[in-house]
Amino acid sequence: MPTLPDFRLETHFAKWEFSARYHMTASDAEAMSLRDLLAMATPEEREEYDSMWLGYTETFGAPDLRATIAQTYADQPADNILCFAGASEGIFAANNVILDADSHAIVVTPNYQSHESLPLAICEATGVPLDPNDNWSLDIDRIKAAIRPNTRLVTINFPHNPTGTILPLDRYHALIDLCRHHGIYILHDEIFNGLGPTGAAHLPFVADIYERGLSLGVMSKSYGLPGLRIGWIACQVRDVLSRMERMKHYLSICNSGPSERLAKIALLHREKILARNCAIVDENLPKWDAFFARYPDLFEWQRPDGSCMAFPRYKGPEGVEAFANSLVEDASVLLLPSTIYSSELGPTPTDRFRLGFGRTGLDAGIAAMDAHIMRNR
Repeated sequence: MPTLPDFRLETHFAKWEFSARYHMTASDAEAMSLRDLLAMATPEEREEYDSMWLGYTETFGAPDLRATIAQTYADQPADNILCFAGASEGIFAANNVILDADSHAIVVTPNYQSHESLPLAICEATGVPLDPNDNWSLDIDRIKAAIRPNTRLVTINFPHNPTGTILPLDRYHALIDLCRHHGIYILHDEIFNGLGPTGAAHLPFVADIYERGLSLGVMSKSYGLPGLRIGWIACQVRDVLSRMERMKHYLSICNSGPSERLAKIALLHREKILARNCAIVDENLPKWDAFFARYPDLFEWQRPDGSCMAFPRYKGPEGVEAFANSLVEDASVLLLPSTIYSSELGPTPTDRFRLGFGRTGLDAGIAAMDAHIMRNR
């Protein structure tokens, strides 16, 4: 197995995530306490949790959890769901099952690093950049031009990390039609589906509308429950699911039983949780509008379509990496400079940073950024 490169984002977070006072770049919605989650449960759901047996669980995931996950899709039975210990395990399994040394993969850039590093560790890959001058959208003709006879997988991510863009529906269908024509799998990282400002038009899940689509989901982002470490892939191709399950035997083997019970409770009350988290986004976005309006010489701001992230441009003369470093070192405000999203597959922006606004308590962090900027004028 090839040695994977250093995971830049996680390395950066390992240094700063729990020491910086103001985490202004988080990609997850506001987490809740165990007490608050259990308060949503019915007496029957609470009894399932309190009386559960702490033995091994099924590798595919608990049948009732898979059935509950399936209900979040338009047309997926429980047998089309395979659970993982978080989304990253699912990304690892999908790439290793679908790709081999003779394959070719296509990945949109910028992207979450494992979507690029894992294909590159297995086979040849081509990056197709999103266009900042077209609302960070995807040019389907560029995907078409990148396809080779041995292309097996296209990986996309909408709402997009880090820009928050949602692909227009007509382009989404055009991409699916193109991949269907060539028999190419689509791995769609849909972990931010359902999260965003009021009016966000989320795409249909790829597993519902494409027979070779893999829908990646997780409790971490839209639901704000990363501590559960429960993710999943929905797919109509049972052979792919079976092979990923056998890959999981070498990884986590099975999920945490308590986490499965808690994930089921959250999903049964998903509308309440998503409404809460989207309300936080609605409350926070105007605060960022006002912040960026104060500094038009330093920033270029574009509201995202969905998720709880955006990718503003920094126009200061010292560059975004120096700005982010001074901000965290001098003001204890954590951002992700776009250098974290650099790609081996082609150029990516070098003058932007990832901003998060899915958590409460934003005012103190913005005040610290204001004070830092004024001190350094």
